[in-house]
Amino acid sequence: MTELKWWQTAVFYQIYPRSFADGNGDGIGDFPGMTAHLDYLQKLGVDALWLSPHFPSPQADCGYDISDYCEVAPEYGTLDDFKQFLDGAHQRNMRVILDLVLNHTSDEHPWFLESKSSRDNPKRDWYIWEDGVDGGPPNNWYSGFGGSAWEYDAATGQYYYHFFLKEQPDLNWRNPEVKQAMWDAVRFWLDMGVDGYRLDAIATLFEDPGLSQQTATRTLTELRTAFAAAFPDAPSETEQSEVAAEYEKLFQYQIMQPGVHELMQELRTIIAEYPDRVLVGESDEISFYGAGDNELHMAFNFPLMRTSRITPQWVRQNQEERLSALPPGSWPCNTLGNHDSSRVYSRYGDGEHDAAQARLSLALMLTLKGTPFLYNGEEIGMADFDMASIDLFMDNLGVWFYHAAIDEVGMLPEEALRLANNASRDKNRTPMQWANAANAGFSPAGVKTWLPVNPNYAEGVNVAEQKSVPESLLNFYQDMLHMRRETPALISGEYQPLHTEAEDYLAFLRTSPEQTCLVVLNMSPKPQEISFDLEGKQSRLVFASEEKFEHLDLSELHLEPFEIFIGELE
Repeated sequence: MTELKWWQTAVFYQIYPRSFADGNGDGIGDFPGMTAHLDYLQKLGVDALWLSPHFPSPQADCGYDISDYCEVAPEYGTLDDFKQFLDGAHQRNMRVILDLVLNHTSDEHPWFLESKSSRDNPKRDWYIWEDGVDGGPPNNWYSGFGGSAWEYDAATGQYYYHFFLKEQPDLNWRNPEVKQAMWDAVRFWLDMGVDGYRLDAIATLFEDPGLSQQTATRTLTELRTAFAAAFPDAPSETEQSEVAAEYEKLFQYQIMQPGVHELMQELRTIIAEYPDRVLVGESDEISFYGAGDNELHMAFNFPLMRTSRITPQWVRQNQEERLSALPPGSWPCNTLGNHDSSRVYSRYGDGEHDAAQARLSLALMLTLKGTPFLYNGEEIGMADFDMASIDLFMDNLGVWFYHAAIDEVGMLPEEALRLANNASRDKNRTPMQWANAANAGFSPAGVKTWLPVNPNYAEGVNVAEQKSVPESLLNFYQDMLHMRRETPALISGEYQPLHTEAEDYLAFLRTSPEQTCLVVLNMSPKPQEISFDLEGKQSRLVFASEEKFEHLDLSELHLEPFEIFIGELE
């Protein structure tokens, strides 16, 4: 196999700590719970773990409002608990990367408490403070979570800037002291042995110092309503482009401003001090790879997941555009789900063939060129779970959307709740379903979990029951993950599309020096009779979701509805 870095050969598995495993019975996931399930993750076949924030936080934004970058939230355990988890993962040959939240802190972080204490405090310039204009905010910028991006501080008579919630004031990255303090925090975890970072919201790190007024014609509430109302049906391409253009206007002076690439280059030099570490960006910006591989190692291929239906045409177009745009030597990174988006089972299901399409989604992730990222619970088919009342929401984005839809748009509460559930991230962050038992085995009976448990755990959507069912989704995940690990072409091979006009199936080759594999995914409910002219070569079966002979004539390949076929050319 062509020699690659560990992060190029790995399959990543995202853990949402609050929802993965409750080790002390308080209804909240924690490090002892995660450590207790490391054997499960090792057997599943993943190679690396990405943890959503585990730092101390008031939880205004579900942990992305950090009050201490060098500690563990008490509800998750202690630094020693974290070290046991990290050591346990490493002992099982699994790497661990952390979320790195650079854009903002919590408003309860000691830095901000000092900054807001007076205009002449030494840390005043660690955040972005401005005078108001004509009795109002400095300009008409929006927060990405709704309302003005400026919050007035009566004690000092100025406004501070927050791209996200008012409880998340933006750091001033033009201040060298801020950079030094944050780089110290980066080194703290690297020194402990973590294997890298997933960088949160890096496009928002800088804003226009001239405070230019934005010129969008629709409010953020109107734009979010347009998106939320369109799902579960995807907006048309025209609707998507129109809304995207309005978003661009809305945040044109707050996103991807000068300075962000230079900052990423500086961070890369710090990471380079530590051998074999990785930086993954929460961005689909190709430019974050840098001109000479001097910024991030990987950036997510988010465009692939921006649809409600995965079709052969959609995948082919995405791969053509994405792979051709990557700078030479760059490495792709694919995902279909995470803590901020609807679960794969719900987002891409059609209500009739959901289980089959969940299998196809995994097969796609494990066979396209690049590093796959999976989200905890996908392996058992966990689905979105809407909250029955706004009082059950923990995601303040959903709460804001609910009230804005009623107050600004005039919606009835029932409709506002439906759209708030669509906009909220709570639905895809519910506790992991370990067993057909009280609280799905996540927490002991009688304990109130931090979010409600999806009751479908009693319908076979749990780990314990699926372990013993050979044809379960969990065992399918395990089989495919182990198959990929033993198939060099699926890890390092180049991608070559075949039958590019086919509407019902996706076919492509993955070719490495060691082998060439043919991948065919039938994405339709109809059987397919397919003929491949590959210089008369036959195929040795590598993997199939339906029973197949070990050697196949590729001029007469028959696929059942939604069948997955992977063969090595001989």
